[in-house]
Amino acid sequence: MAGWNGLASTQFRSQARRWHCGCSRQYVFRKQSEVFEIDFYGLSLNWIPKMSSSRAAVATSKAASRLLHSALRQPSHLHYKRPPTACIQPQLPQRQFERRWQSTQPSRQIHQQHSRQASSSAAAIRQEIETAPSEPTNPPLSFPCLDATEARSQKLYRRFSSESGPEPTYTVGPHQTYHCREPLLLDWGGLLPEFTIAYETWGSLNASKSNTILLHTGLSASSHAHSTPENPKPGWWEKFIGPGKPLDTDKHFVICTNVIGGCYGSTGPASIDPANGERYATRFPILTLEDMMRAQFRLLDALGIQKLYASIGSSMGGMLSLASGCLFPERIGKIISISACARSHPYSIALRHTQRQVLMMDPNWNRGFYYDGVPPHLGMKLAREIATVTYRSGPEWEERFGRQRADPSKPPALCPDFLIETYLDHAGEKWWSQYDPNSVLYVSKAMDLFDLGAEHRASIEEVRAQNAFKLRAYGSANLDPAAASCSLSLPAQPYREQGIDEADGASESRTATSQGPFHMDTTISEPAAQRVPHEPPRDLVEGMAACAGIPTLVLGVASDILFPSWQQREIAETLRRTGNKSVWHVELGEDKSWFGHDTFLLDLENVGGAVGAFLRSA
Repeated sequence: MAGWNGLASTQFRSQARRWHCGCSRQYVFRKQSEVFEIDFYGLSLNWIPKMSSSRAAVATSKAASRLLHSALRQPSHLHYKRPPTACIQPQLPQRQFERRWQSTQPSRQIHQQHSRQASSSAAAIRQEIETAPSEPTNPPLSFPCLDATEARSQKLYRRFSSESGPEPTYTVGPHQTYHCREPLLLDWGGLLPEFTIAYETWGSLNASKSNTILLHTGLSASSHAHSTPENPKPGWWEKFIGPGKPLDTDKHFVICTNVIGGCYGSTGPASIDPANGERYATRFPILTLEDMMRAQFRLLDALGIQKLYASIGSSMGGMLSLASGCLFPERIGKIISISACARSHPYSIALRHTQRQVLMMDPNWNRGFYYDGVPPHLGMKLAREIATVTYRSGPEWEERFGRQRADPSKPPALCPDFLIETYLDHAGEKWWSQYDPNSVLYVSKAMDLFDLGAEHRASIEEVRAQNAFKLRAYGSANLDPAAASCSLSLPAQPYREQGIDEADGASESRTATSQGPFHMDTTISEPAAQRVPHEPPRDLVEGMAACAGIPTLVLGVASDILFPSWQQREIAETLRRTGNKSVWHVELGEDKSWFGHDTFLLDLENVGGAVGAFLRSA
């Protein structure tokens, strides 16, 4: 019997095991110091008491009956025994076999005296064993990544159910603030009765206030582009700003702001609505990048700066720099747009839409009202992982990670296993607590709505004119609170795939206003078949005509998949079509940089070199 395995059973019915080889089904019943084997041979029961050598007496029928009933009432004391490989009865020494044979005689007599009751009990036990579930073919996998997520959720629930208060502020460090008490009318009809802009500066403003560079951020960056005496932590463009750097603080006064809608000190969804003293949450109005620019120019007005030496930005910041030229052309000296676009394209919109959907499907998002509870940390983590995929390039990751696994000595797992998976997992874990989820939704949506085409800009101006009364009525009883809000609704008709024949139809089908979920720009946009390859649409040329007199540097990166380099070529060619004679277009091939969209953060030599040269040019 030694060498056979014993499996503890907590539920006799579910844990009973069956093996088919003509052998007896054996269980061990343990009670205190006594150990009994119970063998099931067909419908008969045999007790084989196993005692120490000093207690080798044969168990009486009364004791055996008591043990059987105890075993049936307490199945947790039953331990199933089976051989590890073949089902072969172990060979016992002759004397031990004879002793066991003798010891079974009382139990056989008991069985004969109570044959009807014993047969009934044995049949019931046998039926339970026969119907017990079988062992699975393979053991279940472990999921340490889900365990970590669940543990974090429980920790957050405990934290937010205690007296520790709401979620921490996202502000990264000391900064300056400008508070505007004048209302700001937004493009889609929303209204901010007052707002705050967080900003930081480097260098000195000259006497004529003509040496200012306004630096715009990407979606998730704060105003901390470079370290300051108040906040010595390195900024997101630390190597690009400073004495003798591309943004030379010996010559220029550099300002970087956190956009409205953000969460690093500027007014956003996490801010307090002065009307009711509560957080805006998703009562915050829909924003556009142009709204962000108007708010920033309120700051410039407060600082007494009438004209910028340059408006500079990368990614979303590059879109903002172009918007500043279209909105305030007389106040811009130069434009630098890096890895950006003049209008958001379907691929980029789709990527940002996916991130928003993942975030909003987190139950903790609670339609944006999560500030007094657990934030949607899981949705934020997954959204950031999706975004991180778009920030770098395949060739760089091939060189950096290859197909290496985090621990080749362990079997593969469904949780992060490859190095690239662990990298994305870490990026998501690090970010969820550093940025407000609602700010992700609002700012990314503003990027999707960006379009410098003439038709789009004209339609927005119409909306603004229709809502101008809100500014006039602000502060009076005549302003309906519902009038100061805006909302988007689903289209009346679902999307219908356009066939090839329909797409190549007559021009009037392209000029008609669509009643579906999208609108063909078309009254001033010629059919694609009539357009010269790489020629920008006429609508965009007309929309960016205001930038015709502003020297502009447009920089793109061939390895960028989020803002592909053809989008920067479109910007440069559009500006040239407006009549702009001072357009610099730089495109870094994969031989120069393979860091993808994040090249603007990393490549001081090529990106910084082009920026510095353009700023020094006449």
